[in-house]
Amino acid sequence: MEILEGESTRMGAEAREASLVLRRQESTQHPIADLAARLRSKPPQLVVTCARGSSAHSATFGKHLIERHLGIPVAAAAPNIASIYRTTLALRDQLFVAVSQAGRSADIIETAAMAKTAGAITVAVVNDADSPLAGACDIVLPMQAGPELSVAASKSFIASLAMLLRLTAAWARDSAMQQGIDRLPERLDAAADLDWSAALAALSRAQSVMMIGRGPTLAIAREAALKLKETCHLHAEAFSSAEFQHGPITLVEPAYPVLLFAPADQAAAGLETLRIDLLRKGASVFSTEAVSDPAFLPTLAPDHPDADAICLIQSFYQLLLRVAARRGNDVDRPRHLQKVTRTR
Repeated sequence: MEILEGESTRMGAEAREASLVLRRQESTQHPIADLAARLRSKPPQLVVTCARGSSAHSATFGKHLIERHLGIPVAAAAPNIASIYRTTLALRDQLFVAVSQAGRSADIIETAAMAKTAGAITVAVVNDADSPLAGACDIVLPMQAGPELSVAASKSFIASLAMLLRLTAAWARDSAMQQGIDRLPERLDAAADLDWSAALAALSRAQSVMMIGRGPTLAIAREAALKLKETCHLHAEAFSSAEFQHGPITLVEPAYPVLLFAPADQAAAGLETLRIDLLRKGASVFSTEAVSDPAFLPTLAPDHPDADAICLIQSFYQLLLRVAARRGNDVDRPRHLQKVTRTR
């Protein structure tokens, strides 16, 4: 029997808790203001992130935010440099941000400890504020997602995106971004009710899917691809619209659906150009752009481009539940996966 409503599964119910999570973030005192003031008084020349899985996609979102709004380059650390090769990176006075739901993966913990020893300002964006990762870092920014029992992350992913958005808004003193965050809880509820069933049939019968994003939506495309693999056993790739045209575009064919997560900023024009080109090539394209096309995936009216990107993943989660149900998969029990993954 096809699942039509998110509450029919644990994952769906947890995804719809995201608005409550963000309200809980608002009502909780965080050291963001003090951290932002410290970073403004002595700006780092480099920000290094460290994460795995969905948290790595959150870090991709953070990279866009910090580079776009603060002009500071952001690089992703390779955790095995610390955990396996025992090498120390030159990070004195730089900012190190680890993102994790459980905060219990040894390679992330050891990389954070290495960064702290090297003299970096170490920050943990983590759901478990009492985790080993939190203990290894100077500053803890709790996601406040609460218990998440479904193996596939949903509300904790949204919570981590929101926390990185809050940090950027405070650091950049960006009042428009902060106002966008303030409106996010209500917008997330509305985004969960949008009907993306235009893509349901194509994704349900596909063997492979391509997810495309740019700017603030690249992280969303990557998370969407991971979720299709985890919960639907469906092969999915994710690329920026620019990278896609440097080779992967040769895969385009009618049986290989493409989902375009269009940003609501200057990068949107490039995705519209790509959408038109893909249609000419005979691709099966589904887009969140406001175009007059039956394959249009509805979105909320534009608000703040970075906050709008977070709403896209909430809408996608509702589609994902239906795709999984139609393919006969249990989203709450993905095969071969555990809730807490420990790597080294």
